[in-house]
Amino acid sequence: MALTLDETILLRDAALLKDTVREAGALAQSMFRTELKKWIKGASSPVSEADIAVNDLLEARLRTATPDYGWLSEESADDAARLSRRLVWVVDPIDGTRNYLSGHDDWCVSVALVENASPVLAAVFAPTSGEFFFAARGQGTTLNDVSVRTTPGSGLDFSRVSGPKPLVERLKPSLGEIKLHPRIGSLALRLCRVAQGALDAAFAGGNSHDWDLAAADLIVQEAGGRMSELSGEPILYNRREVAHGVLVAAGRDRHASIVAHFRNRPLP
Repeated sequence: MALTLDETILLRDAALLKDTVREAGALAQSMFRTELKKWIKGASSPVSEADIAVNDLLEARLRTATPDYGWLSEESADDAARLSRRLVWVVDPIDGTRNYLSGHDDWCVSVALVENASPVLAAVFAPTSGEFFFAARGQGTTLNDVSVRTTPGSGLDFSRVSGPKPLVERLKPSLGEIKLHPRIGSLALRLCRVAQGALDAAFAGGNSHDWDLAAADLIVQEAGGRMSELSGEPILYNRREVAHGVLVAAGRDRHASIVAHFRNRPLP
C-alpha cells in the first residue's frame, strides 16, 4: 500500500530527527567534563558554550532540511512566526544543564516535532548512558530500538515516584506510602523513566517549558501512558505562552486515578 504524502514526509523527518539528535548528542558528549564558558541567563538559569554549540548544530541540520517549519528552542530567540506554522521543531539542546556542568550523567538532548499543538515525533538521547528514546505518533516508543511500556496498574497503589522533593513531600499524605526516587535533574529523562517502566509516576513542578516536555510527552503517550496538567488538562505546545504548571505522567489507568484523586484535593 502506497504511503500518503504526509506519511512519506513523517518518515523522512523521523530519519532526519534520529540522525541529527545522535550527532548533537555526540557533540555534547565531546564537550562534557571539559572547561567551558558558562553564564547565567534570566534570574538563575545556567547556560554554557556547549548548549549554544549543540543548539547551533540542531538548528543548522533541522532548519536547512525543513525550511518551512517553525522553530522553538530554549537557546534561540523566540520568533513569533512559529505560531503560524503547522509543523514546529521544539528543542532543548541540553536538558539538565546544571547536571551537565556539574559532571553528572543525567542530562540529554531532547527534540520534538509538533503539529498543531501536539507532538508527532520525539527523540530524547542521553549520550553518557547510550539511551536513545524515540517515538512517532501511532507507532509506539522504543529505547535503543526495543519497545518499552509504562508499568501496568491503576489506583494509588504505586511506590516509585520522582519529582521535585518539595512537591513530592506535599503529595505523600494524599498518596500514602511512596518511595521518592533520587532526583533526576533532567526533566525529559525523568518523564522517559515513566515510559520505560522504571518509575510508576513522575511529577514536574511549575514553570517547565515546551522544550522540557514536548518530546517526553509523546514518548510517554506512545508507551501507553499519559502526561498532563495535574488537573487532567492536556498540554498544548507552540502557543504564545510556553510555560506550564504542575504536571503528572504515569500509565494511562494510573494517571486517571491520580488526576481523579487531586481533582477535588487541589495542592495547598
